[in-house]
Amino acid sequence: MPPTAHLRPTAPFAGRALLPGDPARALALAQQLLDEPRMFNHAHALWGYTGTAADGRPLTIQSTGLGGPSAAIVVEELCDLGLRAAVRVGTCGALDGAAAPGELVCARDALARDGTSAALGAGARVPADPALTAALGAGADHTGTIISTDLFYDPASAAARAGLRDGALALDLQGAAVLAVAARRDVRAGCLLAVVRGPAGDELEGEALDAAIRRLGRVGAEALAEA
Repeated sequence: MPPTAHLRPTAPFAGRALLPGDPARALALAQQLLDEPRMFNHAHALWGYTGTAADGRPLTIQSTGLGGPSAAIVVEELCDLGLRAAVRVGTCGALDGAAAPGELVCARDALARDGTSAALGAGARVPADPALTAALGAGADHTGTIISTDLFYDPASAAARAGLRDGALALDLQGAAVLAVAARRDVRAGCLLAVVRGPAGDELEGEALDAAIRRLGRVGAEALAEA
């Protein structure tokens, strides 16, 4: 395998990947979805695992870290390792009442309000792969536009944030960057998000959160198998 600056593979790369942000979530999804998972990467605390998925083929689950810059590094280096298709499986905050905590949102496209996507030359709207989106949407509660930004703790007022929505269902940190790198590298990518925060600030916690993450991983893996 070619050298990469941040990922240090210790197991084969599957060529298709689920991309959670949280390293601990990557471990949990690997335990749920993979038969005999082996650690693919542990450098920079970006835990990744490769094993056999339910469809009998290899699957890698690789964490991207928080934010567009970290996600872009990981996706670029996975492309160098032979990535063909990927699904970001992460969390988001709902922007209105259409999506409730615990539900899954499939991103048809992402409004790129983050610096990473702009630096990559992405336009204002970054589309996801149509076939992956169709497969993800079949298992999601909502399909539509998301917004990706750089700030989790956004000092903007609610009124100012409302002006940025443009019909988007939810807000995340990494979706646009993942899709932008994939488009630049001619790799198929989709984005599936679990709503963990409602527009009024209500949080998904405990068993409800764990159940949403398990469903997130299952739907993501099935979409990669089907598409």
